[in-house]
Parts: sequence; C-alpha cells; structure tokens
Amino acid sequence: MRRLGFILVLVLVAGDSAVAASLQERVAAAKAGETIRVTPGVYAAPLLLDKPLSLIAEGAGVILQGTGNGDVVKIVSPDVTVRGFVIRRTGTDLDKENAGITIAAPRVTVEENRIEDALFGITLRDANDSVVRRNDVGGKTDLGIARRGDGIKLWNSNRVRIEENYVHDCRDLVMWYSQDLVVRANRVERCRYGIHFMYAGHATVEENRLGDNSVGIFLMYGQELVLRRNVLSHNRGPSGFGLGLKDVDGVDAHDNVFSDNRVALHVDNSPSRTDLTHTYKRNVFAHNDVAIGLMPSVRNNRFTENSFFDNVEQVAVFGGGDLKGNAFTVDGVGNYWSDYRGYDADGNGVGDVAYKAESLFENLMDREPRLRLFLFGPGQQAVEMASHAFPVVKPKVRATDTAPLMRATPIEAGVLPAPATGWSGAGLLAAVTLLAAGGWIMFLGNREIR
Repeated sequence: MRRLGFILVLVLVAGDSAVAASLQERVAAAKAGETIRVTPGVYAAPLLLDKPLSLIAEGAGVILQGTGNGDVVKIVSPDVTVRGFVIRRTGTDLDKENAGITIAAPRVTVEENRIEDALFGITLRDANDSVVRRNDVGGKTDLGIARRGDGIKLWNSNRVRIEENYVHDCRDLVMWYSQDLVVRANRVERCRYGIHFMYAGHATVEENRLGDNSVGIFLMYGQELVLRRNVLSHNRGPSGFGLGLKDVDGVDAHDNVFSDNRVALHVDNSPSRTDLTHTYKRNVFAHNDVAIGLMPSVRNNRFTENSFFDNVEQVAVFGGGDLKGNAFTVDGVGNYWSDYRGYDADGNGVGDVAYKAESLFENLMDREPRLRLFLFGPGQQAVEMASHAFPVVKPKVRATDTAPLMRATPIEAGVLPAPATGWSGAGLLAAVTLLAAGGWIMFLGNREIR
C-alpha cells in the first residue's frame, strides 16, 4: 500500500512537470487577447510573452522559477497582464539587469505578484501607460546592498502608475527619464533609496511609507513634483535624508511626516531657476537629528504651517555661510516650533515675538558634524553660555519666523511614528564631554564665529 502511494506521488509530480514544461507552449498557442489561467505548480522559466494576453495565476502556489541565469519573465508585447504569481531566481548580472519581470512594451499591467531572490525586481523600459500594482518585491539578500539591483526601475516610460507595492531589501525604486508618473501608497524598507527620481518629473508621489532606508526619497535633476501625505521615518544610512533635493525645479511638498531621520529635509540648489519658488506646507518634522538642512546658496524656499517637534537641530546651514532668500513666514503665517520661548499675549494663536533658530553650538556642528558627540552635555552648555556672555562669539541666526504658531497645524493624513530611542553609551558620552568642554571654550575664545 505504501509503495502504491509512493508511485502515485511520482505520477503527480511527473504530471506537474509536464504541465510546467508546456506553459511556454500554451503562450505560443494562445490567440491575441486570450486569458491563460495557470493552476498551482512550479513552472519552468524563462518565459517570453510576445503577444497581447492575460496570464493569471489560479490561487496561491503558482511559481515561475528561473534557472539562476537571466530574466524570469520577459514581456515584449503591449497589452499584457501578469497577475498572482510567485516569480523567483533570476541571474546576477548587473550589466544585463537580470529581473523577475522585464517589461519592454507599453500598456502592461503587473499586479499581485511576489518576486523573490531577484537581482532586479520589475524593470520597465519604453513601457508607456503601464501599471505596477500590489506586488511584493524582494531582492537577493545574500548580496551587499550596492551589488543588488533595483526593486522597481523605470527607464523612458511615461504615464506609469506604481501603486501599493511592498519593496524591500533591494537597491532603489527608481525613475529615469520618465514623465507624468503616479507613485502612490507604496511601502519601501531596507533599501538604499526608497524612491529615486533621476531626470524625471511631472509626477505625484503620495501616501508612501519609506522607512529604514539609507534615504527615503531623493529627487535629482527633475521638475514639477508633488509630494503629499508620505511618511518618511528611520532613514539613517550614510546620507540619512528623509527627503533630499538636488537641482530640482518645481516642488510642492505638503502634509508629509518626517520622523527619526538623520536629516529630514536636505536641499541643494533647489530650485535652480530663479523664477521659481518651492513651498513646504503642513509637514511634520519630529525627532530628527536635523529637521531642515540647506546649502548656503539655496534660495526661494518657503516654509509655512509646518510643525517642528523636538528635533536636535531645527534648521542647519551645511558648509557654513549665511542663509538668505528663504522664508519661514508666508503671508503672515509661520510655523510651530517646540522650542519657541515666546508668548501670545493677545491669544490669537501667533507668537508676539519672532522665533529665531540660533545656537553657537549648532553653528559649530554645521561646520564640523562630529561635534554631535558632545550634544546634551556640559560641553554644549558651556559653549552656549559663552555665546550669551561674550558678544564676540555671538551665534548666527540661521532662520527667523516672524509669526510663529503657538499650536501645531493638523495635516491631511498620516500617522506620526513613535519617537526614536535615546542615545546609547550615554555614560561614555558624558565622560568625553566633560573632558572636552574646557578645550572647546579655549578654541572659541581664539576664533570668531560669524
């Protein structure tokens, strides 16, 4: 009886293998526009889809398995849909961008698939009007993050919608030379850049959750970008930006939450055009090392109705220099600052004295980031006391808000993540701070900080 059962299992496995081997043949035999429904089993790849059709997995456990070389699924025809598969085991050739799914045609829909053990997850090249929705995309975790491919990559693909995907343990979710995009409700974790725009624009980026990456969102050399209702938290890699901008023109960022990033918002030469203004409105900056970090040449940025909660440094000017041509009060409306020490005598919700971001120790940190080692200790206190006592070391004012809000402004949507944990190694930090405090006071006495 047991032998009979064993023989039956062999027959079933052989049957599945026969079905698997025939999937490419079923595609070849299908008519244009036909729907192919695939039952559970392990199906051999690579698989080429070269005509308009729908390939639909029937239930869980429908696996398209590659050989460990090249792509698993390649789509070269427009009007193709691939839904519901487990797609795994690509090659490892970065030059050829081995991918779980490669799309090289317009109007393709890829949805509800799980991609695993893939160098690149989903790549789109010349794939206008395509949709990538509700996929779980995981990379090759045995490779270093720089050696992995992108979870989702667009190249020269316009009017694409990337929605509700979970991308993790990959390199980037990146858009190259693509326009008129919607990037909505994705969750990206443990990657290098959560969302990365390169020479791309006219896009809406909304309701995404980007956490535990090196950088949450990085926008470079793009134009006309709307960012709203995103949550950017715990992005603490070598750059550690929640949102970084480099040579970007036309940004409207509102109702986003920035929490526990090394630098929540980093701005470099954005806008680059002198006739443009960027507006940051109703965003929450909470528990970041630096809430806003600007290069000294940055101009034409406006901040209004934002809420700044307990950031180590509210506004930083990286590299020294004076910050000019940016506004922290717009049309008589400023921002909420948790460290504001003013008052509201007439009860109109606006502080009666201006908020000024000024701290000698923070001025020093902008020039020498390693001084953060001495934060919250006697060394910092001694430097600040010296700045109040001796005008020669008076700190620069990095930002002035002439109408600070007494209450935080509600945002449209988003959940504020839990505050970050405190410093580790506090005892060592305090000891080093005590030893260094006197030396820094002597240093300051011999150097003018302007």
